[in-house]
Amino acid sequence: MFDRLNRRSFLQAVVAVAASTSFGCSDDDDTKKPTADAKYFPQSVCSGDPRPDSVILWVRAVDPDNAGADAPVRLEVSTRAEFSDFVFRGDFTALAANDHALKVKVTKLAARTTYYYRFVLTKNGTEYTTATGRTRTAPAAGADVAVKFAFASCQDYIGRYYNAWQRLLELDEDLDFIVFLGDYVYETTGDKSFQSGNTERRVVFSEPDKALQLGSGESTYYAANALSNYRDLYKTLRTDKLIQQVHERYPFIIIWDDHEFSDDSWGSNATYLDGRAAENQIERKRNSERAFFEYIPLDNTASAEGAIDVASAPVFPNTRVYRDFDFGKHLKLAVSDYRTYRPDHLIPEDAYPGKVAVEASVLGLALPTLPASVQALLQSETFAYTSLDLPEHATQKAVLQGAYVQQAVAAGLTQDAATVKAQTWVSGNVSLFYANQVLTAVNAAREAAGQPAIPLLSTAGTLRGLAYVHLGKGSLFNIQGSRYIVVKPIYDLFSALRYATSAGLSEDALGATQQAWLQNQLKAANTWKIVVSSVSMTSMVFDLSAKTDIPDPTLRQVFYFNADQWDGFPAKKKELLEFIAQNQVKNAMFISGDIHASFASVEGGVPALTAPAITSGSIKELAGLAVIGAGYGPGSAVYKYVVTELNESLAAGNPGMRYVNGDAHGFVVMEVKGDEALAAFHLIPSTEVTKDYSVRGAAELQAQFTRVDFRVQNGAITKL
Repeated sequence: MFDRLNRRSFLQAVVAVAASTSFGCSDDDDTKKPTADAKYFPQSVCSGDPRPDSVILWVRAVDPDNAGADAPVRLEVSTRAEFSDFVFRGDFTALAANDHALKVKVTKLAARTTYYYRFVLTKNGTEYTTATGRTRTAPAAGADVAVKFAFASCQDYIGRYYNAWQRLLELDEDLDFIVFLGDYVYETTGDKSFQSGNTERRVVFSEPDKALQLGSGESTYYAANALSNYRDLYKTLRTDKLIQQVHERYPFIIIWDDHEFSDDSWGSNATYLDGRAAENQIERKRNSERAFFEYIPLDNTASAEGAIDVASAPVFPNTRVYRDFDFGKHLKLAVSDYRTYRPDHLIPEDAYPGKVAVEASVLGLALPTLPASVQALLQSETFAYTSLDLPEHATQKAVLQGAYVQQAVAAGLTQDAATVKAQTWVSGNVSLFYANQVLTAVNAAREAAGQPAIPLLSTAGTLRGLAYVHLGKGSLFNIQGSRYIVVKPIYDLFSALRYATSAGLSEDALGATQQAWLQNQLKAANTWKIVVSSVSMTSMVFDLSAKTDIPDPTLRQVFYFNADQWDGFPAKKKELLEFIAQNQVKNAMFISGDIHASFASVEGGVPALTAPAITSGSIKELAGLAVIGAGYGPGSAVYKYVVTELNESLAAGNPGMRYVNGDAHGFVVMEVKGDEALAAFHLIPSTEVTKDYSVRGAAELQAQFTRVDFRVQNGAITKL
């Protein structure tokens, strides 16, 4: 019986031998049969951005005996796996300055044709070759052919195994390409909140002193910061044999989401500190993009044939990775970029819950358009506010600022930094609903100390407005009530008013140029117009308003779960969906990832499919951690509705929902035809992600997978 290490070595040797025997001799009698040797090509090969006449081919070539030197290689492309003839041969150099990564654009290819390719490195008269890569060009414009592809997202490497990729390989689907929807790598290593301590699957930074150190004590972990850190993420992940094989077999079309740079990022801004300090990290953002462009087989430089000059690729703020593809008559693929141009989340993480975000003059504009019951609610004392800057409120202002400083210092700010924030946030118009709760708590402490009470603020003659507390913000420096878990009806109203008063800039998720581009793609003549969005278009809503077994009445409301995805920009989302309807766009569809769950829904008349994660923790797991962290254990009603019955709750909260699975990993295979699109979700329980099925056999892995099929037709989704 093999021990684990020896069995892995044995399997790797078999792979190497198989690769070395897969190449035939060239028609050129002077060409020697190359010898496979993975040590010169540790990340193997991959291809991407297939078009009818071109494709991008990638390799990382390095001589381990001279790791600082450039590596000359020869690229060979053939229509035959044995390379008995060539359609392209060329000499290139994998530059050390690009971490020895090389991308070559090969043009003048035939449409809808399978090509085989390999890179060859010569050392001391011996030729060493990569594994044979296989790629396929897109169908010609107007070709009346079905197009089949897979889409997937979120493949954290640390402590997890790529069983989903193994299953796709075993299915051996005849795919035209794979769309990867973002979070190709995760920028952190050792984050115990979601990353395993498995020592076999870990990322070690070659320059840890240049990484960001986050957390504290036993919870200390690191995030990529320097260029070498980001390169380490890609290099490590692409040593995995399964992802190498998937890349060797299919061309990829890849877009980034947030973790290629930083969690829940917007532009060049990170969010690790949740508002404790500014996190605009332009150099870090550019480092992340440079590594992405080095390792991902995409063309964002409009290159001619030949090596792509990665060093000349525009980086933030001049980046452009959104792009479109035509696959014959039936498919227009519009790959959008949600992260680069978007503004901040609508609710700042450091927002003072009592701060009024919408004053009476603005709220009054919306009141006549709202139902009478909503008007009555918004005119109640719950929404009363006053100005703390009035002389008669000086005492209360000082006490409230003091309470803010105390909370901020407890959260890790210095006294001076906390005081500056308090002066900014705890001033002007504040909610009496919130301010008086704080004053009441202060008075309880004062009473215990034998001190006189501070008078509460009077609601007499006050105006009505929306404060952050009404949106769900209950504390400082927290994702709850900002990026996650916001009160849907109030948030929707807040979004609409902010959108109107900012001329749309508050939710300019795509930027004006990209939005115009996307609208143009949606008007294409192709049968299907599929928008690739890294974040989900499907609304994730928890309606707890009628759950009387939840004792806290403030929790018996309707919540958006995630304001980092399109639910966080509801006005812009509505605008995009209305554009599709008003322009009578037929067969539009969104495909997405990011949220680690499987969804099929119809949003504003437009079908939307969300792929599960390849490996990253399922949304059910993450929701469980969040709910327990908020103090609601497995026996609570909140845990029941948000975690135990997550699928049922999300299905009930969104009338357009057709399918929910919040606790599985996997991928989706889709085939688009002239009259329908067929989607098959291939799912494995999230509990299996820490098991390495590559040493267990295909039958055991197959038994873990289930398949769920849908038909998308005429704007509807039907489960088959």
